[in-house]
This record gives sequence, C-alpha cells and structure tokens, in this order.
Amino acid sequence: MIDETVDTLFQGKLSVIQRTSGYRFSIDALLLAHFVEPRKSDRVIDLGAGSGVIALMLAALHPAIEVLGVELQAGMAARARRSAELNGLTDRVKILDGDVRAIDGAFSPAEFDVVLANPPYRAAASGRMNPDAEKRLARHEIEASLSDFVRAADYLLGHSGKIAVVYPATRLVDLLVTLREHRLEPKRLRLVHSFAGGDASLALVEGSKEGRSEVKILPPLTIYTEKREYTPEVSAMLSGMSLPRFSPDGVGRGR
Repeated sequence: MIDETVDTLFQGKLSVIQRTSGYRFSIDALLLAHFVEPRKSDRVIDLGAGSGVIALMLAALHPAIEVLGVELQAGMAARARRSAELNGLTDRVKILDGDVRAIDGAFSPAEFDVVLANPPYRAAASGRMNPDAEKRLARHEIEASLSDFVRAADYLLGHSGKIAVVYPATRLVDLLVTLREHRLEPKRLRLVHSFAGGDASLALVEGSKEGRSEVKILPPLTIYTEKREYTPEVSAMLSGMSLPRFSPDGVGRGR
C-alpha cells in the first residue's frame, strides 16, 4: 500500500498529497498563506516548500500570481509537484529541488518581491529527534537554520521586498534579531493564541528589505473558541475566503 493520503482544503477546492507517516502540514501553513499580502505583479518564492501547501493556497487565494517553491527533500518536492498537477496549477505553481543554503547558485540576487518561510523551529540538539527523517528535517535545524533561511531571503529580495515568516512565539526574539541582522526590518507582527487569554503559541512576522525602523502590531489571532471550535476568522481561512487586510489606521479593508 502506498504511504500517502490526499487531503483537501478550501472546502474541497484544493487537494494536497502527503505521506501518511511523514511530515504533514499544520495550521501554521494556513495562517502564513493568509498573512502574506502579495500584489498581482509580485514574484513569490516559498523557501522550504514541503508539501507545497502554502504555494497551492496562495495560488488559489491570488489567481494572478505565480509561486515558486524550493524544497530540500526530494520526496516532498515530488509530491508537491504532483499536487500542483492534481489541482491544475502547474502553470502557476512550480516546485524545485534545492537547498536554501546554496540559493545563490540557483537564482540571481534581488530576483523576487516576496519570500515565504516556515523554517525548522527546534535547535538541532533540542528535544526528542523524530525517527522519521522527513519530520526530523522539517522540525529541527539539522540541514538549515533560521539564519540560513533569512540569509537566503536577503539575497533573493530586491529593495523593499517582503519576507513573511511563521515561527514559535517563544523564539520571536531570535526571529526579529535575525531579520534585522540581514537588513530585513520587521514591519508587521501578529501573535497567534490557541485560546483567548492564553499565551501566544505562534508569531507571524513580515519584514521589509532595508525598511525603516517601525513595526505595526496587529490584533491577536485566536484559533479556538471556548467550545474548542474554530473561531470565525480561522473558519473563514479554512474555507478559502480572502480576508480583509489591515490598513495603516488599524481598520480592515477589503482586497
């Protein structure tokens, strides 16, 4: 039996091929896909594309853009390409085998406008190592660290280009410091809470290449209600709705 499942998103409009026992996408990917705000003309690249789920969601949410994904693990990259084909998106979603640590050998500098990243979040020597290699490499900084991903983004982005990252809230300081060290000034920050009133579990951060020193703190995002159901905002994300952006004065405006 093939160790794969075909899972759906956006009320069945998107299908994603994943290993049953391997690394599987989580809500992190959904939140990042809705956090980023690409323009129609933007060249978008997803570093560490995994199953290709973020690229697929972006292509569905923004029909005018093309998304290129780069994935180190050949098996995951191959499944991501099959998923793009399954969804009829091969014209707008491309997945390449590649290593973020050698990004300068694959692309020219300043070639992209938007970089996405959901990097490994555990230090190589921390926590229990998963026996499955796919999960181990996706979660631990074994082959590539946060700094490697941010350094690659610095190389790929032109002036005022944007990087959007989802990362554990407990490592938010590491992320902000690393972004600034690589000329990617944090500009938007949104903390994610499992329940209202609880500690933040994730951070969504957007940085701007050579941007000015000023960050906008967005309203917190809560995943579950007290009844352990998805909140209306997350339910809308799961259905594939294009949500309002936050304008400079803090009032939502439609896309």
